[in-house]
Amino acid sequence: MQQANMLNEFKLIIGGQLCSGEQGELEIINPATGLTAVRCAKASVAQVNQAVSAAKQASKAWQLVSHDERKTILNKIADGIEKHAEMLAELVVLEQGKPLALAQMEVQGAIGWTRYAASMDLPVEVIEDSETKRIERHRQPLGVVASITPWNWPLMIAVWHIMPALRAGNVVISKPSEYTPLSTLRLCEIIQQEVPAGVISIVVGAGEIGEALSSHPDVQKVVFTGSTRTGQHIMAGAAQQLKHLTLELGGNDAGIVLPDTNIDEIAAKIFNMAFLNAGQTCAALKRLYVHESQYEALSQKLADIANAQVVGDGMASSTTFGPVQNQMQYNKVKALIAEAIGKGAKALSGQQQVPEQGYFIAPTILTEVSDSCRVVQEEQFGPVLPVLKYTDINDAIARANDSEFGLGGSIWSSDIKAAQTYASQLQCGTVWINTHAEVLPHAPFGGWKMSGLGAEFGLEGLLENTIGQTVHISKI
Repeated sequence: MQQANMLNEFKLIIGGQLCSGEQGELEIINPATGLTAVRCAKASVAQVNQAVSAAKQASKAWQLVSHDERKTILNKIADGIEKHAEMLAELVVLEQGKPLALAQMEVQGAIGWTRYAASMDLPVEVIEDSETKRIERHRQPLGVVASITPWNWPLMIAVWHIMPALRAGNVVISKPSEYTPLSTLRLCEIIQQEVPAGVISIVVGAGEIGEALSSHPDVQKVVFTGSTRTGQHIMAGAAQQLKHLTLELGGNDAGIVLPDTNIDEIAAKIFNMAFLNAGQTCAALKRLYVHESQYEALSQKLADIANAQVVGDGMASSTTFGPVQNQMQYNKVKALIAEAIGKGAKALSGQQQVPEQGYFIAPTILTEVSDSCRVVQEEQFGPVLPVLKYTDINDAIARANDSEFGLGGSIWSSDIKAAQTYASQLQCGTVWINTHAEVLPHAPFGGWKMSGLGAEFGLEGLLENTIGQTVHISKI
């Protein structure tokens, strides 16, 4: 792969070979223009079956590769990502829309997560070691892992799925979102250069391709990041064969600002954590509860920051805020904002001029919003933040927990002890104090309630790519 050939053909990888799609080609839309930017191969269900067959065959030898060798291979993959960092970042901007600086951060994150996976050891637990016996708990690979990824952080989330699975000795078939397959296709080309044929495959298509992959009888595990509804469907299908699952689903994260907080210090941080990737982040702050004594002041500070954003094409050096990724999501976010305003909410920002072409929505701070509005009840997944007033902290916690989701939440306070007490009462898989949406390769991350099943990252995330085996050794 050469940097200058960034937009060369985008083909599938099946059994170590680059393949055209039997269903023709997909048009990939640049969200900054709303126009077709490039085309890529579109897989058939038959090609999914071919990929699974090749993966199953490759699994036998890959499981026997030593841990040290797999670590070396992952580090070589990280080197390859680093070598093509500029190309990958530009592809992310082209297909997803985020500003180039953020896309570059995504690529650096992909490198870091790959190297972290390469550094990890799979522990052997010694349960008993007596005169007569020794009992050990080992972790073995599962086999064929299906990775189904979304359109918001296409490269990063593909790495989150693929690298721990490879490190644990599994083979992987990747199915990226049909909206954003380009960076993942190039990622899998980089991986393919370092692994035996069949260890990594990638198929591209819409829902029927994900369905064929996730329901295939020779797939032992599905790791999926996306909507709760699709996750439920995958889980129902997995029941037939008791497939292993890791599901990172919807979130409607609440942040609560305590009245002792210095709002001058936190306003920019809250804005950045709420509008990360134009709000298109699972763990972004999506509902903000502010004490009545600071409500108007903090709301205005957030609006001032929003109004200062330069909304535009992610490749423009002046752009600080990109588009919504696709037309459907654009329409949804616009409808959520309109409904809230129609029910009496006030938009303190969002009126600045945005490009006519593309799926642009200026960052919108809403105040005086009813808890019953869809913009509060649902995951917006876009550039809008409802700011809600509270008088009693217990009421704020109850309202924060009044959601079917439980991915993340945060408490903002200068009193860390008090913040920890309140954080422990939030019903979510990750709580942050004086920050939000910070995910790290060594800290497990997963949701409660309808936000998911299982965890990613850290040793816990690595172990989810394995199955336990207890070994009893008699010494007599």
